[in-house]
Amino acid sequence: MDNLVHFLTELGFGFAFVGRQYPITVGTREFRIDLLFYHFKLHRFVVIELKTTEAQPAHLGQLGFYVGAVDAFLRDPDRDDDTIGILIAESRDKASVEFALQLQNQPLAVGTYAGLPDEVKELMPSANDLSRIVDKVLRPEAADGQG
Repeated sequence: MDNLVHFLTELGFGFAFVGRQYPITVGTREFRIDLLFYHFKLHRFVVIELKTTEAQPAHLGQLGFYVGAVDAFLRDPDRDDDTIGILIAESRDKASVEFALQLQNQPLAVGTYAGLPDEVKELMPSANDLSRIVDKVLRPEAADGQG
């Protein structure tokens, strides 16, 4: 619980934890979202995918799939705005990630935010905040000064 509270604090104000490995069924298959939050100031779900490798275009496809599933099955279109997806990876090749993001029509982030209005960007963690979170989540021994 302490780690969850610390993680939410790192993300910033307004995040409410919905679930870890959150199950969502599409068709006859069940999928698991790494982390699912609800941002109560933005009135949006936030899907976070964690990868211990370099960000790949396929990861953005998976993230986009989860964002679409949350929008279709969890989001109340009368109250909630579109879901945001954030990919937290160990590293990224800026050119390939930016190219992959250009092909998406959903608000997704990999160190930068593509397609988010300014008022939403202000309430989300910055690229530097995400980098710090990556270090703490994916490499806790390095963040503790032991790695």
